[in-house]
Amino acid sequence: MTPPPDLLPAVRAVPFVRDLATHGDRPAVVTADGVLSYVELAARVDQTARRLGDGRRLVLVSGANSVDSLVAYLAGLRAGHPVLLVPGDGPAVAALTEAYDPDVVVGPVEGRWTITERRRGSAHTPHPDLALLLSTSGSTGSPKLVRLSAANLQANAESIAEYLAVRDTDRAATSLPLHYCYGLSVVNSHLARGAALILTDHSVADTCFWELFRAARGTSFAGVPYTFDLLDRVGFAAMDLPHLRYVTAAGGRLAPAQVVRYAELGRRNGWDLFVMYGQTEATARMAYLPPDLAVDHPAAIGVPVPGGAFRLAPVADHPDPEVGELVYAGPNVMLGYAGSPADLALGRTVDELHTGDLARRTPEGLYEIVGRRSRFAKILGLRVDPQQIETLLAAHGVAATCVGGDDELVVAVVGQGDPRRVRRLVADEIGLPPRAVQVLPLAELPRLASGKPDLAALRALADAAAATAPAAEVPADDLCRLYAEVLDRTDVTPELSFVDLGGDSLSYVEMSVRLEQVLGHLPANWHVLPIADLRAPARRTGRRRALETSVALRAVAIVLIVGSHIPLFTITGGAHLLLGVAGFNFARFQLTDADRRDRLRQIRAGLTRIVLPTTAWIGAVMLVRDDYQLSTLLLLNSIAGPENGETQWHFWFIEAVVHLLVALAALLGLRRVDRLERRFPFAFPLGLTAVALLGRYDVFGLDARYDLPSALVAGWLFTLGWAAARADGVRQRLLVTAAAAATVPGFFGQPQREALIVAGLALLIWLPTVPSLAVVNRVAGVLAAGSLYIYLTHWQVYPHLRDLPLVALAASLALGIGYATLVNRAWAWVAGRRRRARDDRQPAERLAARTG
Repeated sequence: MTPPPDLLPAVRAVPFVRDLATHGDRPAVVTADGVLSYVELAARVDQTARRLGDGRRLVLVSGANSVDSLVAYLAGLRAGHPVLLVPGDGPAVAALTEAYDPDVVVGPVEGRWTITERRRGSAHTPHPDLALLLSTSGSTGSPKLVRLSAANLQANAESIAEYLAVRDTDRAATSLPLHYCYGLSVVNSHLARGAALILTDHSVADTCFWELFRAARGTSFAGVPYTFDLLDRVGFAAMDLPHLRYVTAAGGRLAPAQVVRYAELGRRNGWDLFVMYGQTEATARMAYLPPDLAVDHPAAIGVPVPGGAFRLAPVADHPDPEVGELVYAGPNVMLGYAGSPADLALGRTVDELHTGDLARRTPEGLYEIVGRRSRFAKILGLRVDPQQIETLLAAHGVAATCVGGDDELVVAVVGQGDPRRVRRLVADEIGLPPRAVQVLPLAELPRLASGKPDLAALRALADAAAATAPAAEVPADDLCRLYAEVLDRTDVTPELSFVDLGGDSLSYVEMSVRLEQVLGHLPANWHVLPIADLRAPARRTGRRRALETSVALRAVAIVLIVGSHIPLFTITGGAHLLLGVAGFNFARFQLTDADRRDRLRQIRAGLTRIVLPTTAWIGAVMLVRDDYQLSTLLLLNSIAGPENGETQWHFWFIEAVVHLLVALAALLGLRRVDRLERRFPFAFPLGLTAVALLGRYDVFGLDARYDLPSALVAGWLFTLGWAAARADGVRQRLLVTAAAAATVPGFFGQPQREALIVAGLALLIWLPTVPSLAVVNRVAGVLAAGSLYIYLTHWQVYPHLRDLPLVALAASLALGIGYATLVNRAWAWVAGRRRRARDDRQPAERLAARTG
């Protein structure tokens, strides 16, 4: 392909942009709408380059994760124009347009991607080396820009591609914004090697992101520290990503514990974790930590990138002589800063980069950041200037002093400022989530002898305030209040999810129904999404709703069980279907991404919620009737109970669930087994199903001789439900469906009963929700939430009302729901007592700490 005649040959071009067409028909960009080859991408870039005009012009491009934005960025570089890449939305576009007066603005106008020429020719005389301008401070609107050359871009792209060993078969997802230097470096390094980009603006918290990633055979994605928090919430550890080769982390300090956890996860699953360090002033990357060193050196940033070098500049009065300011040199170091349009004419003004970070070199030759020399801070991957935020708040009549850390920005407010208003002002202006802004009201600031604010003392005050904040403080948010009410928690904050707050299969029912009433819909995987990510659209005025399939199955199954026992009708199989649903919920609520000890605590809590109400009811019945024996009370009837005794078998289902949970807790309590389950989240329960089928088919003839416990005979249904929850993609769902269709028939010798179980499991596997009505949702929610207690109590109700079967059904359901209400109130009372006891202890503990 010949270059367009109107390109600017005298200007130094970026080689990887110039050579796009040399990669031929290889895929360059993959989107949800299709694939764009390198030849097609190059043609679009050249076509757009021609439209940018003659002569060098300052081209402002809205940096969105879209094909139009990518083409505009590359076209500017291809034609030799300096490109000012800005966030695709927010105030930065207007602020930088006003500050730098670009000749051409490329971006969306009323929904259409438009090239707007603001004048003929150019108002600027940019230096021949200038290729790209990027903001240094995220979305704070600062006019200070980093000036980057074509050589900077090419050098850093090649350097990154070298240490990551990027192949032309790789496909990297754009998990970070295009206008962010880290996200842009992913684009540049992959285009430099002829690899493909999976172009998406979805977050890693969105199901759509992972569906596209799998369909496009994604091999890598990048993340800032907050990305990894989101990965924890969406169950990343359990995802099946067969083509993933590596994950990169930068944009702020990733906690060493997280580095170790994700590095070990990568080792188990066959991909590498690259922890990296960089700044916009170095085009993107300056250091990387080789993956094989991550577990042993999780606090290190590693070694310089190929072609780069570090030195430690002495810092006066620092107590550790081995610590110095980290200074970087290399071909990717910027030309210099720009503070106004006149600076665009400047050439190189810096030869090395003083990072402002304090660092030391370990005996192994690795560099480790130990602090910041200036007040700039990176919070959740966003570089923030506290002084500029202070100026912003002053314009709103708020006197404040700010200090940043890795996880939050502390805003100390002097006077009577409303903390909620201050938090919202700061969050809206700089793009941080409100949870990352701690507002600290003070009568006066702590100051040094010089009269300057004592930032170290301010940080200590903030830590103390956070440690002593009352646990009962809940944000004034409707969804937070709803979560607090349903889960009986006082520590609900918007960044937490249902699973984070200890939600289980019992509270899940009520939460899903009430959440659907508020939102008008149920987002996929809502139980692992942060509350802040659940958005309430305009309330629906119709009656049509969706109902969680697991909730619907629990409600239908319990009605079928009770109705068949009366008998009002005979539709059996409900209890065995519930066993599959129990396994499905076990995987979702007990097998979270928490560590092994927390998992075991969750299983223990689930057992307690089943065993105590069950034994309390059976014990109460034993006081007035002789229906049950001690083996029934101890939930050991299937092991030590009488061979004949109709009433003794009333609670076989509860016994089976309890025995399975106890056995699985013992199994998963083993460190190696826990690791195996995390590494093979789908294959593990499928393997357990294969083992459990030995009892279903009585391979060793034990049932005839010993009358096996229900957990051994029917336990494969539980593990099959577990596998259904872990099934990811059509193939795995088909496999679980086939397993159900192959193993359930013949178990009872009752085709209708077996068909009900297979159909119910198929719904669970394939449909997250089923169509419903608002009134049906309310009824189903009550029945499903009370299903365990209805099953437990109905044996003492319907025998007295057999002549009135409809009345018997209604009375059985009503008593079970009533017992469920009583049990929930008892749990709430116990939780309240524990909180009060803890609160009573805390003042004494603090006093002892001060006087000890």
